[in-house]
Amino acid sequence: MALTTVVMHKRLALLSVALVVIRCEVYAQFSDPRTYVNSPVGINQLELGYAYAHSNASIDTSIVVAGANFNLNQGIIDYTRYFGFLHRLAWAEAAVPIAGLSGSIADANISGSITGTGDSSYAAAILLKGGPALSVSQFADYKPTTTLGLSFTFTAPTGLYNSSKLLNLGSDRWSFKPGFALSQPFGPAQKWEFDAYANAYFYTDNTSYRGVEVLHQQALPGIEGHISYSFNDSVWASLDTRYSFRGNTYVNSVNQNSSQQNFILGSEVNVSLNARNSLVFQLGKALVHQNGPSITAFAVKYDYTWGKGYK
Repeated sequence: MALTTVVMHKRLALLSVALVVIRCEVYAQFSDPRTYVNSPVGINQLELGYAYAHSNASIDTSIVVAGANFNLNQGIIDYTRYFGFLHRLAWAEAAVPIAGLSGSIADANISGSITGTGDSSYAAAILLKGGPALSVSQFADYKPTTTLGLSFTFTAPTGLYNSSKLLNLGSDRWSFKPGFALSQPFGPAQKWEFDAYANAYFYTDNTSYRGVEVLHQQALPGIEGHISYSFNDSVWASLDTRYSFRGNTYVNSVNQNSSQQNFILGSEVNVSLNARNSLVFQLGKALVHQNGPSITAFAVKYDYTWGKGYK
């Protein structure tokens, strides 16, 4: 009887971090392909997105609970500004998610739902090689070449969080993700593009986990590979992969033995309607999920671009 009670308590507590995990591991699992190709400076991009994710086995990226089922519907508002810095292309980005999450654990007869804002995220990046700062008119003569880039992303604990609640939209901790990227065009007319990214998530502690406990998570490194092909000037598609590992967790300094191995496969289609408007369609599925979520997800995004020199 005592063991049953402990297991039930553990399942209830795990629900508290469900949304943040699903959001990070699916909607923002991949850095978009062609993120680090050169672009004109002095432009802005507003992105409105919708994502749906279903997790049929796990709740947390660190702890798997059998019988768990979650459905996430998320909208996101994202703004990016491209500018010149030290004569190189650089950009800054900010995003806020608005989401609804419902979930249940079948064998425990537990269910719940919540709607609100999630943790906001912010990023800054620069091209170290192959990305001279060019205006829209100058960019017309630019020839694609190898680019190398650096980025730094962090999330702030601004989302809805209550340590006494089963479901939360915030994580009550900060995360930081430095990254390095290589982008290489190749093939006839350089219609192909290969991207390789290396990054790692670092987390501060959640000091109100389950109300009174401290959740500590080790770094979660990852590598990404993207290969994309331009069918014409308006449409390109990609095949995307990400492998992440480690990320073991500790609760009140007790090792949870939850080191991860995750392999995600996805695809993206980007359709430019005109110089200002484009649509993006994304799919993703976890093929390997040791101590990580078994997830299937898709997203649709609309991008609007404006700035000096755009007609």
